Amino acid sequence: MPRAYWLLKSEPEVYGIEDLERDGVTDWEGVRNFQARNSMRDQMRVGDLVLFYHSNAEPPGVAGVAKVASPPLADPSQFNRRSEFFDPTSSRAEPRWQMVKVAFVERFAQLVPLARLQALPALKGMPLLQRGQRLSVQPVSPAHFQVVRALARARRAR
Repeated sequence: MPRAYWLLKSEPEVYGIEDLERDGVTDWEGVRNFQARNSMRDQMRVGDLVLFYHSNAEPPGVAGVAKVASPPLADPSQFNRRSEFFDPTSSRAEPRWQMVKVAFVERFAQLVPLARLQALPALKGMPLLQRGQRLSVQPVSPAHFQVVRALARARRAR
């Protein structure tokens, strides 16, 4: 099966690329959108590459690359009564929410800002750039992934 590509959003003050670089691997827990959950559960595979996006930042943008490091697993936060992601309607026998483990691959020397991504015709059609697109887990085409990574590497060479 060919590798797929994704974009995962995280607020850098909650968990940024620097945190993932330090930790090496993390649980991508707390996703509470059915479409995003379905992508993790049904489509993500170990080894898929991920654009790590800093959202709600100034400026927002792609901060690095990670990879999917586990098959989908039941998100333990749904069972933790003290967690903001607790879901009293989910059961251990039939968990509602899934997660994957994500591993660090690369931190970009400079963030690739959203405004720069929006200005590139080569990224036309990228879900991140679609009006109203707010999903924290999004597919990325192989071509779009390569454009963003090349842009980050070009910025580093300056």
